[in-house]
Amino acid sequence: VQVVESGGGSVQAGGSLRLTCAVSEYTYSMGWFRQAPGKEREGVASTEPDGSTLYADSVKGRFTISKDNARNILYLQMNSLKPEDTAMYYCAAARVGAIATPELFLATAYWGQGTQVTVSS
Repeated sequence: VQVVESGGGSVQAGGSLRLTCAVSEYTYSMGWFRQAPGKEREGVASTEPDGSTLYADSVKGRFTISKDNARNILYLQMNSLKPEDTAMYYCAAARVGAIATPELFLATAYWGQGTQVTVSS
């Protein structure tokens, strides 16, 4: 399974970006994660086939995750970006639920190479 992210870039605070993740074959659940320099990786948003979503508290109301199931593409619309959103963003896909079974998801997920998001103040 190949996972490829795109859409990162540099924006000013308050701006928007949309990340895209293309997966080479169907996977049950997908999610976005990020890692800033010197910090641990954290979950940003995840989704499962029934449409359920889960967001980190820090991005609720600003980020929206969505999935094109027909094309195995995951999106992350990021609005009202803040400097603290600066990080490498990774897409992950797995055959188990990211929300229902997060530990198993992380242990078995396929990961992309990441796309950099930089937000300046």
